[in-house]
Amino acid sequence: MQIRVYYEDTDCGGVVYHSNYLSFCERARSELFFQKGLSPHNDKNFFVVKRVEADYIKPAVFADVLDIKSELVEKKSASLVMKQEIFRGDELLFRGIFKLAYLCDFKPSRIPKELFDVFK
Repeated sequence: MQIRVYYEDTDCGGVVYHSNYLSFCERARSELFFQKGLSPHNDKNFFVVKRVEADYIKPAVFADVLDIKSELVEKKSASLVMKQEIFRGDELLFRGIFKLAYLCDFKPSRIPKELFDVFK
């Protein structure tokens, strides 16, 4: 997924604020569902972030065009782990490892097979 950095994404120095990298990754994960005609959330079933490891490697700045790459690295019955990287051209800026838990009625639940297919 490709996004542009807007002024609202930056601090007073024009550098992307650290928490916005997490938001960019969330958008990219949601886009995986939208591209398949699905929603990442409904009233009873959805994924939540259980854990995140974030490596801020180089700063992105106002007006940059960024590519967010998402890769499924582990899947279990009720959770999965994704690696997401943010690039400016060939330059790696951010790497995050996200453990996502699947909930049904706010309880951990088995992930339906069709949802695993979203992450392929």
